[in-house]
Amino acid sequence: MPTNQNRFPRSAADGGFSWRCRRKLSKREWTIIGAAAAFSVLVLIISPILVSRTYTSTNTNTNSGAASEWVPLTILSKGQENSAFCLDGSLPGYHIRRGLGSGSDSWLLHVEGGGWCNTISSCSARKRTKLGSSTYMEPEVQFLGILNHDPLQNPDFFNWNKVKIRYCDGSSFSSHPENEFKNGTKLFFRGQLIWDTLMDELLSIGMSKARQALLTGCSAGGLATLIHCDDFRNLLPKDANVKCLADAGFFLNEKDIAGKHTIESFYHEVVNLQGVAKSLNHECLARSEPSKCFFPQEFIGNIKTPVFLVQPAYDFWQIANILVPDSSDPTGSWLRCKLNILHCNSSQLEVLHGYRNSLLKTLSGFHKNPEGGVFVNSCFVHCQTWVAETWHSPSSPRINSKTVAESVGDWYFKREAAIHIDCPFPCNPTCYHRDLTFG
Repeated sequence: MPTNQNRFPRSAADGGFSWRCRRKLSKREWTIIGAAAAFSVLVLIISPILVSRTYTSTNTNTNSGAASEWVPLTILSKGQENSAFCLDGSLPGYHIRRGLGSGSDSWLLHVEGGGWCNTISSCSARKRTKLGSSTYMEPEVQFLGILNHDPLQNPDFFNWNKVKIRYCDGSSFSSHPENEFKNGTKLFFRGQLIWDTLMDELLSIGMSKARQALLTGCSAGGLATLIHCDDFRNLLPKDANVKCLADAGFFLNEKDIAGKHTIESFYHEVVNLQGVAKSLNHECLARSEPSKCFFPQEFIGNIKTPVFLVQPAYDFWQIANILVPDSSDPTGSWLRCKLNILHCNSSQLEVLHGYRNSLLKTLSGFHKNPEGGVFVNSCFVHCQTWVAETWHSPSSPRINSKTVAESVGDWYFKREAAIHIDCPFPCNPTCYHRDLTFG
C-alpha cells in the first residue's frame, strides 16, 4: 500500500520563534529567508488548534458528518465573576455535546492546542486571534475523531459526554495574573483561572457524577493534559475510572542542530512571562528549575493517574521548532525536508532518526509502567486523535494492525497491553505523511 500524503489547511496565526539576522544579506539569502519565514508561519498555523470545515478535501466520506456534529460555542458562565479571561480580556469558551444511553455518565474532555506566547509582542499578536480571544472563535465546530458520535468512527467513546475546550491563554492553561504587565499592554494571564472555572462549570452540569472520564488534548493542549492530569483525577469520584491522553504533547528538551537550547530558552521565557511555575508539578519543582518542569519528560514519572501518549516519532512541529528552527539553518538547506519528509536526504534522515532515538530513550522508563500506554508511530504528522483519517478509519495509520483509536480503547478499558512502538521511517506504509509544501 502506498505511503499516504495529506496537506493541512491554513488557519489562524499561532505563536512561534522569530528570525534574527545582523549582517547584510545577498539577494539569494533574502529569498531563502523569505521561504523559511513563510514555512515557519505555516507550520505554526497548521491546525492541530481547531477542527474546521476546510480540514481536508481529499476524504469527504470520513469527515462528513450529520448536522448534529456541529456543536455551538458556549461562553464560560462564571468567567466574568471569576475574572477568568482570555489574553485580550474576552470570556473563554467551550463546546459540549451531551452523552447518550450507557455514555450519559462518562465524560471526555479534549483540550485544543496552538502553541504558546513568550513575549509581550507575541502575546499581544496572539490576542487578536482565536488563540487569544473568544471574539475570533468560530460560533460552532465539528466534532470529529475522538469527539465523533459515530460508533464506526469512534467505537469506544462515541456516546460519551464530550467537551472541546478552547485555548485562549497561551500557557497551556497554566498562567497566573500576578505576572500581568501593567504597562498598557492589557494582557491577561489567567490560564489557571480559566481551567479552574471551567472545571467548576462542568462539575456543576453533571461531571461530578462521572463514572468514567478521559482528559485528552492535542499539542499545547496535550501538555495541558499532562500538567492538569492529577488535579483532574482528584476532582472526580474516587471510584470513577479516570485517565489522561496526551496527543503530540510530549515536547522533547533537545538541542537544535546548531547545538543550541532553542526550545529550553523559549519555554523559560513562557514560564517567566506568564507566571506558570505555580501550576507545575511540585515534585519536579523541588529538584529542577521551573521552566524545565514545563517539559513532560521531567514530570511524567510523578503523574499518578494512568497516562497514554500518542506521539509521532517524526513530529513535524518538533522538527521545525525544536530540532531545526530557522536560526539553526541560516542557508535554508533543511527547508524542503521540513516541508515534506520524502524530500529529506540521507544525512538529514540520519538526524531525524537520531531525534526519534532520543524520544524512545526518554520514554523507555515510562512505557514499562503497567498503567501507561504509548502509540509512537513513524509518521510525519503532529496531532492524530482529532480527525478520522488518523484516529480511526479504514486508511488510518496502524501499528501491530491497531489504529490509534483501537489502541487507546484497549488501554482505557484494559482489554490488552497497549504499548505500540513503530519501526523507523519509512517502514510503515499506513502512515500519513503531511506534505506542507503548498500550505
